[in-house]
Amino acid sequence: MWTVLLFAASVSYWAFEPVAAPPPPESASEWIRTPVDAFVLDALEAQGLEPSRELERERLLRRVYLDLTGLGPTPAEARLFLDDTSPRAYEALVERLLASPHYGERWALKWLDVVRYSDTDGFERDHFRTDAWRYRDYVVRSFNSDKPYDRFVREQIAGDELYPGDTQALIATGFNGAGPRHVVSGNQDPEEARQEVLTEMTIGVGQVFLGLTVHCARCHDHKFDPILQKDYYQLQAFFSGSEIAERNLAQVEELTTYEAALAEHEGWLEPIRAEIKAIEEPYRRQIVAEKRAQLEPEFLAALELPKKLRNDDQARMAEEAEDQIKAAWYEVVARIPRDEKERRAGLRARMHAIDLERPHPPKGAYAVANLEEPEPTHVLKIGDHRHPQEQVGPDFLSALDDYGAGAPPKTAAGRRSALARWLTEKEHPLTARVMANRIWEFRMGRGLVPDPNNFGLLGGGASHPELLDYLAAHFVESGWSVKALDRMIVLSSAYRQAATIDPSKAEEDPDNKFYWRANQRRLEAEMIRDNVLAASGRLVREVGGRPVRVPIEQEVYDLIFTEAEPDNLWPVTPDLSQHRRRSLYLLNRRTVRLPMLANFDQPDTMTSCAVRTSSIHALQALSLLNSDFVQAEANSFAERLKGDCGPDRECAVKRGYELTLARAPDNEEMESAVEFLGAPDTELADFCLALLNRNEFVYRP
Repeated sequence: MWTVLLFAASVSYWAFEPVAAPPPPESASEWIRTPVDAFVLDALEAQGLEPSRELERERLLRRVYLDLTGLGPTPAEARLFLDDTSPRAYEALVERLLASPHYGERWALKWLDVVRYSDTDGFERDHFRTDAWRYRDYVVRSFNSDKPYDRFVREQIAGDELYPGDTQALIATGFNGAGPRHVVSGNQDPEEARQEVLTEMTIGVGQVFLGLTVHCARCHDHKFDPILQKDYYQLQAFFSGSEIAERNLAQVEELTTYEAALAEHEGWLEPIRAEIKAIEEPYRRQIVAEKRAQLEPEFLAALELPKKLRNDDQARMAEEAEDQIKAAWYEVVARIPRDEKERRAGLRARMHAIDLERPHPPKGAYAVANLEEPEPTHVLKIGDHRHPQEQVGPDFLSALDDYGAGAPPKTAAGRRSALARWLTEKEHPLTARVMANRIWEFRMGRGLVPDPNNFGLLGGGASHPELLDYLAAHFVESGWSVKALDRMIVLSSAYRQAATIDPSKAEEDPDNKFYWRANQRRLEAEMIRDNVLAASGRLVREVGGRPVRVPIEQEVYDLIFTEAEPDNLWPVTPDLSQHRRRSLYLLNRRTVRLPMLANFDQPDTMTSCAVRTSSIHALQALSLLNSDFVQAEANSFAERLKGDCGPDRECAVKRGYELTLARAPDNEEMESAVEFLGAPDTELADFCLALLNRNEFVYRP
């Protein structure tokens, strides 16, 4: 039995109580299609509200396609559904979408927001993680295969321990290192750096799986929830025997082949580098000599003293002196005469062209590895590693009994396994509730608990606690199937409602807390880009693979890279067709956000994003009207319409609406579009650009 330690008699921590399995409220209403409707309708009637009308069939088609795959339907897919007059046509459509390979991509976009996935570390160096993308693909595959969620959780926390020899389970542990990592090139306090890594691991488990702000107890007991500071460090101790590492997955033959290919590649580069160095070196020596002559006498003396003879102060001064006399690249380039500078630029261009063909490293995983011995874990005064207090071992939250989990081991190996098993016990009150709420929020636009990362006192509580418990219980009973819950929700009448706002109902429930209508939502940034590409007919629907680097605007490049060598700092992927992949596969770099995606609220991945914000500002309109990307795709879209319709304007208008909005234009839209296309100096690309800028295109029906 799970027990609760109440810190205040007046507070009920409902999320720590056992999950009940309440039956759906009884009702004879024909509106009820799935059990969730009974709960929603019961709450609406208690508020004196009633549901909205059902969304038109063709708009419902686009909604469910966008929700389950992230892409609108093709005209052929739309006809398949709209021509199906059978009573179970919608159910058949949902099954096709649940089986689509794009279903996993849609879920991965959501999941990676929550776990803070990126292809780089973040902070100053923002180092690339060569094999991090394999975790992204693992997530896509897991949702596509409807991997049981309890297995999904166990693999990510301790796949290497629980499923030895399973490569995918090892890759899954990349979850533990998905967050930012502060790696610097200079002096760094190793204890502080290690503490930062452990903090990120602990925060990940707390927010993603427990739905709790356990990190608020890092410096003191939690102010609002029953989480002690000791609890935080006991949770951290589960990871004290682990580290994030690049794990080799390649066979010996692959390693040998790679090393030979790399040596050959370096052989092509070496003579070019030597020529560049020969041009730069005389000017570099001049600069160093000038700076050396300006050193203060004590720093110069320390620098000239042999290393073996330096004391600590002299060693420090010598290191500072080395930094002071270094010749920066811009200082060197500024002194090179124009003719030599042009020759140098040509050599660098050749070098970069060759470097784009650098062989890919052998297969590896950005994953977890166990240390030989676990590091001691202490409660830290005000969270400061310099002030250790009581030593603690791994243990579960004191507000919950460790039912069915057993005592965590003292060795390094097995600690994470114990945590994974505890989290996935069927009786655990949080794990199923948290994920059931994420699924509901993903499909309905608002969580039953409004902050999916916070089931504590400040998280807002559950608007429909009985419905949430029903979903959580059904989730476990269905074998932890995400698709089972998705199916139940998107087949419901609650999901199929129109998003039209009724002023009288809005006055009673302005935030739509009781789901009397569908929530109108803008498409995520990545979905906007993907659907622009789909409309132009240029989207490459290949699933999985290495991250793709697409061109960025020159002014953005100049702004970001002002302090570095101003050429080839953003080498684009050589295969241009890859630039048209889905946005999920674009290189996700913490310090460089693509302007269009950033403008439409793509998260920065430094913190967990449970629910994306949806801002409205002028840069969004400018991105969709003027960006090089949208302009180019509007031209491609126009060429597609010309190929399909020739000079027939009405055909082009009808086809354009089908490709962007999955519906035919009404009479007024057809008339105004044909008139627009007949105006002087109006190109078909202008009409295509207008379609891509329609509110209806950017917003989910």
